[in-house]
Amino acid sequence: MEGLILNFRGGRHTQRNNEMVIKVSGVDSKAKAEKLVSKSIEWTSPSGKIIKGKIMKAHGNKGAVRAKFEKGMPGQSISTKVKVS
Repeated sequence: MEGLILNFRGGRHTQRNNEMVIKVSGVDSKAKAEKLVSKSIEWTSPSGKIIKGKIMKAHGNKGAVRAKFEKGMPGQSISTKVKVS
């Protein structure tokens, strides 16, 4: 399955660099998003480096999920694809 990184997770004055909001293709409701919890996820950088993470929770009502990666994600990861397995 593939997903698209939408943005960092954060608030008005904060940004969590290792947590991202991801839209997974084919998932359009909160119920479907909750079935993806605890699945692994990985992002490949343009240089070939792989950063792994895990889906933690649904985000909102339209099927987005929150994923926590093992370390901080670069800004260039926004609007790129990830693999969900």
